[in-house]
Amino acid sequence: MTAAPRTDARRHVVVVGAGPAGLAAAASALAAGARVTLADAAERPGGQYHRTLAEEFGGPRDTGSRFDRLRRIVLGHPRCTWLAETSVWALERPAPEEPGPPLVHTLTGPADGTNRTRRVLTPDALVLAPGAHDRVLPFPGWDLPGVYAAGAAQALVKSERLVLGDAVLLAGTGPFLLPVAAALLTAGAGLRAVLEANPAATVARGWTGRPWELASQPAKAAELGRCVAQLTRHQVVYRTGRAVIEARGEGRVEEAVTARLRPDWSVVPGSERTVPVDALCVGHGFSPQLELPLAAGCALVRTAAGEFVAVDDDQLTSVPGVYAAGEATGIAGAPAARTEGALAGWLAAGGDPAAPALRRVRRNRDHGRAFAARLAAAHPIGPAWPGWLRPETVICRCEETDYGTLCRAATDASGAAPRVTKLATRAGLGPCQARICGPTVAELTTRLRGAPPGHPAEGLPPAAPHRRPLAQPIRLGELARTPTAPHTDPKESTT
Repeated sequence: MTAAPRTDARRHVVVVGAGPAGLAAAASALAAGARVTLADAAERPGGQYHRTLAEEFGGPRDTGSRFDRLRRIVLGHPRCTWLAETSVWALERPAPEEPGPPLVHTLTGPADGTNRTRRVLTPDALVLAPGAHDRVLPFPGWDLPGVYAAGAAQALVKSERLVLGDAVLLAGTGPFLLPVAAALLTAGAGLRAVLEANPAATVARGWTGRPWELASQPAKAAELGRCVAQLTRHQVVYRTGRAVIEARGEGRVEEAVTARLRPDWSVVPGSERTVPVDALCVGHGFSPQLELPLAAGCALVRTAAGEFVAVDDDQLTSVPGVYAAGEATGIAGAPAARTEGALAGWLAAGGDPAAPALRRVRRNRDHGRAFAARLAAAHPIGPAWPGWLRPETVICRCEETDYGTLCRAATDASGAAPRVTKLATRAGLGPCQARICGPTVAELTTRLRGAPPGHPAEGLPPAAPHRRPLAQPIRLGELARTPTAPHTDPKESTT
């Protein structure tokens, strides 16, 4: 594969992901003088955080916000190529004797379309800002219609103003539950209660330790205040140390069983309560999308919150020319993602690393990292949550693999190899390719084989579900088609 001749000597930076981190990276790279190709699977930049009501539902084209101003600047810049509805299906590493960022293979067009455009981008530097998705721990009945991931519920409310129900329960852990609750109330849903699984003491220890550090997060404090005020105004109950451990219903969710939890998330006997619901929203934090960083060869780092892309003080990964920013490097929220993106984009474009403005960016980035550590301490996943499961509880929804099947396969000496277990149970082999169930299956498998919580079993690290040569589905016809090299980007390659 050969690259098209260069007609512009400017450094070419490819940014994957147009959420807060990716958009900030693109803006900084443009400010540093680079050519930028910004790609995202959505039609508009912004990610989940800046999602708004769709225009066909009466949503505004431009709210005049800081985000909209930045979006106009980036997308309207003559050196920016915006690739909407574009998925990166593979990253092709260069030969060992040619160190540098990988080739970026993209498909542009609706996922169910038949004439998607295939491109191969050849960047001088690559910024990966893939974001994260909801993590929902399985429990009996979690696969019933009417049970939503918290992020999915928020997306439906933000983009379509969908009222999920008149009796809605929101449960899980983490401060993300509060903006989801606010969005549900704004849309007119009948939110009955918000349940935080961690006890008040655990939450308080995480947030009140070294309280002066919270002064660096005024935007977070203001957002928290608005959410709490909205819950109070609508008389929504907020309870700590309680979780949904079962959903029941014929054909759809009708009841939720809640229970009081100990600090390790084991159920306090006799504390179970059944409440009628017509919608249930659940979120237990986030899982970073690591498919592309791993495809690029980036090293990972283990933290209390899980595994993330390892980056240095410049947001540079272990791969030359590849930077990472946002939730892939740690779950810390949109403000932290923006600062990481701004730093990564500037340096990826060859900007002066000693620029005075970077001192403030680095300081804010470090505050974001401290916030991520505090968030992990205040809202951990309790190790005893598998006690909620029953043999018939579905673990992998795509393949309908239940917990009993996983237990038998994981404890069978003849199928001890991870690949054998995967083939025997089919967990992770469905359409989502383990994106949803992968971390849970990996954790349960290690526990069933006798490893302590948080310890990876040999051959099956938590990152294993994210390792795949093809990050997104591609049709054989698309794979055989010659990539297109549009005139808008002289560095896109041809065959």
